[in-house]
Amino acid sequence: MIVVNRRTLLAGASALGLGIPGARAATPTLAMVQINQQALFFNQMLQGAQGAAKKAGVTLDVFNANDSPTEQNNAVETYIQQKVAGILVDAIDVNGLLPSIQQAAAAGIPVVAVDAVLPEDGPQKAQIGVDNAKAGQLLADVFLPYVQASMGGRAKLGVVGALNSFIQNQRQKAFLDAVSGKPGVTMAGVVDGRNIQDNALAVAETLLTGNPDMTAIYATGEPALLGAIAAVESQGRQGTVKVFGWDLTAQAIRGIDAGYVVAVVQQDPAGMAAAGIDALVALSRGGTVARTIAVPVAIVTRANVDPYRPVFK
Repeated sequence: MIVVNRRTLLAGASALGLGIPGARAATPTLAMVQINQQALFFNQMLQGAQGAAKKAGVTLDVFNANDSPTEQNNAVETYIQQKVAGILVDAIDVNGLLPSIQQAAAAGIPVVAVDAVLPEDGPQKAQIGVDNAKAGQLLADVFLPYVQASMGGRAKLGVVGALNSFIQNQRQKAFLDAVSGKPGVTMAGVVDGRNIQDNALAVAETLLTGNPDMTAIYATGEPALLGAIAAVESQGRQGTVKVFGWDLTAQAIRGIDAGYVVAVVQQDPAGMAAAGIDALVALSRGGTVARTIAVPVAIVTRANVDPYRPVFK
């Protein structure tokens, strides 16, 4: 497995014989285009993809877009030129990446989407991931009873989102649709962490500072949740602000133990990516796969967090 960035993608391919006429590797090469490799979620995806590629006996070339939609487009186009056997992509801009994916399809290169949801009528062969809207609703179903039972029936809610992420916008909308207007729930506002932890921390700090009476935060992804947790801790508001969000980390588990992180949607990023590689292997060998491959989620609370501890030491 070779992990590359945009600067080395072409040079590395030439040196290693990836997709170069007359110098192709003996085993098929699959490509994986990631959003970033900062978040634990994406590193778990990488591990799942690597394991599945090794098991299938294929080469896996990985591109880290560092949160840049332009870099993702460039990477897909380069992989088309290299004639890889298939592309697994977690899109930042699902509509903006579509022309490149259409080019791959026209070149006979199957594309499988993972995590981020591409348009249903797109040329991708399969979509792998969770039902983000349904999971947002599931978390709302935990939030509302908790407000009544443990927060005196009242909550002032702020959201740390990632407005550049299609799936996180789905999660945000589903959750807010379910809780807005419910008795005792008022809104402090929505801030945009742009799926980058440092940004999420900064805007969460601003949200908390501007709303000293805020009592709850909903965070739509791992960077948002990490930023929200760090902001709550830095302002010493663990006793007054309850956090709900997506994607477990060691910090989130410590927050659950401390009592101010209440519930976290946990996905299976390694399983999603492994399923994506398996689908590409099948397609590259002339097989077929289901158009939609669903991966379940769990809502993690203090009651069921223990089995997850070994993963996040």
